[in-house]
Amino acid sequence: MNFSTKIINWYNQNYRDLPWRNTTDAYKIWLSEIILQQTRVSQGLPYYINFINAFPTVKDLANADEQQILKLWQGLGYYSRARNLHFTAKFVVENHKGIFPNSYEELLKLKGIGTYTAAAIASFSSNEPVAVLDGNVFRVLSRVFNVDYDISQNTSKKYFIELATKVLSKSKPDIHNQAIMEFGALQCVPKSPNCMECIFNDSCEAFKLKKVSELPVKSKKVKVTKRFLNYILVKDASENYEMNKRTDNGIWKNLFEFPCIESESEIEETEILNQLNVKYEIKNFHYFDTFDVLHKLSHQHLNIKFYTIEIEDAINKGYTFEELKQLPVPIVLHNFIEKIVI
Repeated sequence: MNFSTKIINWYNQNYRDLPWRNTTDAYKIWLSEIILQQTRVSQGLPYYINFINAFPTVKDLANADEQQILKLWQGLGYYSRARNLHFTAKFVVENHKGIFPNSYEELLKLKGIGTYTAAAIASFSSNEPVAVLDGNVFRVLSRVFNVDYDISQNTSKKYFIELATKVLSKSKPDIHNQAIMEFGALQCVPKSPNCMECIFNDSCEAFKLKKVSELPVKSKKVKVTKRFLNYILVKDASENYEMNKRTDNGIWKNLFEFPCIESESEIEETEILNQLNVKYEIKNFHYFDTFDVLHKLSHQHLNIKFYTIEIEDAINKGYTFEELKQLPVPIVLHNFIEKIVI
């Protein structure tokens, strides 16, 4: 029994019944793939359902307000994915008459879609025989065939895509691709896989050589930057609050946030007050000492503290507390807003 037949048979007995697996609609499959980038299925599933309910077609997504999209995306992180979703939806409506492409080559032309996502959408929606290559696939192939090439290197990726294409079922590429990813997610897991009950334990080269824990090889390390963010709830006498929309190209572009003092290291309250006094005439100042957060992102560790001040002057274009709760904000601010009592 060859590799593809084995893994498809395993899949037919073990797959998770997920909504995007019950459709050939390229739009819905695309939406699921973007949501699931760097995201666990259990976390992404409710977001997918919410998006499909809010935007059942690509035209609905294209016509939506970006603020609504960012609010629905809140908590998933990597917000550029949400902005790319909106851009691509509008592009499809304007250039493809609202019909989402389902061929590999056409999909690659769309913003936010790389080789993996294009292969997934093309194979799942139109059964095009293109192999997917994600983290799960890297792991399965490197172990079963004992490939110790560093997967962070482009030359290695070329080898792996050739191997993935070689073992791909030409008659059932859609099921094969789902199967190999599901196998990596459920059976051939990163740490301590149950190799004794694996369908490949009689042919897995890594298992024979006792190298399972060593594969795949990935030497590239992410440099983590520390940032210190001091958020200030600014409230005037009418109980309106100041919120600013981020317009830079950072991780939270187009999200709203409270005024923020950023520093290279932790700073004292006196320094925060000194900086605030330049802009505001302060009546009261308070530090929320039970709300300190260490928010870990892939490339950044954010050390976050929250303060509140009351000011004499009225805030120009301020928001009531109920209004600011409707704004798309970073998840750390959302969690803080939900917990505080105003």
